[in-house]
Amino acid sequence: MDIEDDTRADAPDDTVLCAVQGRTGVITLNRPRALNALTHPMVLRIAEALAGWERDRGVDQVLIRGAGERGLCAGGDIRAIHDDAKAGTRASAEFWRDEYRLNAYIARYPKPYVALMDGIVMGGGVGVSAHGSVRVVTERSRVAMPETGIGFVPDVGGTHLLARAPGLLGTHLALTGSAVGAADALLCGLADHFVPADRLPALTAELADAPAEEVLARHAAAVGPGPLAEWRGWIDHCYAAGTVEEIVDRLHAQGDPAAKEAAETILAKSPTALKVTLEAVRRAAALGELEAVLDQEFRVSCHALTSPDLVEGIRAQVVDKDRTPRWSPATLGEVAEQDVARFFAPLESPRRAGPDRGAGE
Repeated sequence: MDIEDDTRADAPDDTVLCAVQGRTGVITLNRPRALNALTHPMVLRIAEALAGWERDRGVDQVLIRGAGERGLCAGGDIRAIHDDAKAGTRASAEFWRDEYRLNAYIARYPKPYVALMDGIVMGGGVGVSAHGSVRVVTERSRVAMPETGIGFVPDVGGTHLLARAPGLLGTHLALTGSAVGAADALLCGLADHFVPADRLPALTAELADAPAEEVLARHAAAVGPGPLAEWRGWIDHCYAAGTVEEIVDRLHAQGDPAAKEAAETILAKSPTALKVTLEAVRRAAALGELEAVLDQEFRVSCHALTSPDLVEGIRAQVVDKDRTPRWSPATLGEVAEQDVARFFAPLESPRRAGPDRGAGE
């Protein structure tokens, strides 16, 4: 999610910089004041560059990175989504369609796709990185799918990734929206390699003329365990409960301060988004293929546009920044099964709107 307001009028051709360095195509997300939050033109530009390099025999691999010192990408431009939801228009649905197609394209890209997940990597930032074949984190990495905090549900293939994490670690991250560091990103399968941040300039320079596997062998390092490894026991027990209410009860009953904190974190999120998220992650585990999960996420995201919690959550976190959202319904007990089921219902449009295997081709 875009956690800052960037009022600068970005020119369409400078928000994504694409260049070939040696035999590597380099994509630089270039909105540092907005933590490189994605816009629709940026998504289309990335897809265009990838398609061109897929056909270019002079390009052996691709690297994606973020401009500035604070992160790869904080997600999608949620202020624009807020305005779209309030107006009842379809710009967000068009953006998601192309974004999710890009996520699927990255996942099956035929050349090594190296993502430097340095700094903040959230929401849509996870979508353009964690589906890649070579994913690098640093000691500065903070990786998260924080959507429940704005009345939304993890998307960009996030429910697919979280459903595949060991045990129920992914369910914990989906409901709490908590950010993880390098060790836990590796544990959860969101990244592949740890490289100290001060080695990134050398790594990037060497990628111009050498394969990613060879370069990483020189720069990757070991990293100690993160907190999730220690918490795995109570996480797997608590999140195996049937409902969000039961999960919260189990967390409170653990007697572990970290479990209690997780419970309180969950209770601050949108009750509707929490219940839909739990259902979405569990359905994603059964769906298996990323494309099928992205289709589901597209339906959920489009239905979320008509949910009052999405507008309210973004208002509280980004527009007014009072951090006091007024969720509707206000409690978990008030969210009925039919309220959850409607998020997974087919869309009204007869035209297939979700991502497809031909994206980027």
